[in-house]
Amino acid sequence: MAKTLAETGADAVFSYAGRTAKPVSQPLPTRVGGFGGTDGLAGYLKAEGITHVVDATHPFAEQMSTNAVHACNAAGVPLCAFERPVWQAGDGDTWIHAGSIEGAVDALPDAPARVFLAIGKQNLSQFAAKPQHHYLLRLVDTPEADLPLPSTTVEIARGPFDVQGDTALMQRHGITHVVAKNAGGTGAAAKLTAARDLGLPVIMIGRPEVPERPVMGSVAEVMAWLAHPAN
Repeated sequence: MAKTLAETGADAVFSYAGRTAKPVSQPLPTRVGGFGGTDGLAGYLKAEGITHVVDATHPFAEQMSTNAVHACNAAGVPLCAFERPVWQAGDGDTWIHAGSIEGAVDALPDAPARVFLAIGKQNLSQFAAKPQHHYLLRLVDTPEADLPLPSTTVEIARGPFDVQGDTALMQRHGITHVVAKNAGGTGAAAKLTAARDLGLPVIMIGRPEVPERPVMGSVAEVMAWLAHPAN
């Protein structure tokens, strides 16, 4: 999306939340950090003369997406979401669907297991409710503080990942279960294919609900919306 906007000469700014130490560089002017909630974002939109907002955050950035809808309504700025389609289970997959992080914790077995906890670093503390498991974490940055889980292994890596690498990772760590958020897209889908090939169950966490807004599934759709936005 950023590449296309840059190539068309659009007057645009790319906003990062600032949760990773070294975010991927973008071909657009970039700002990093929060806005101060709904009011702060609405104030930014007005102060900067923003005419359109494309919410391309992670599908699980529920608070940011909710704030964006409310801020755009308050500022009178059209907004659309740019979202990847959800992953769908296929032949050979063993998926256990969970509606929340808490549901994923409940879905883990009581007997000790070796869990690939492929959910990032934001929701780790809930899994402390099942300390009998060993958790494999794959993070972009080295943790700056102690992790809230008693038994963990941390792999530092940035996607996209491939099936061969994820298969080897799971075999190396003796993984018995995979926990994933249904983020969609191709960059992190390799773990699902690897889990299927290894016959491992995947506890798949469904996306959170956010306020209604137009949702686009491709760069072309977003570009068409930018030319003729519909509130």
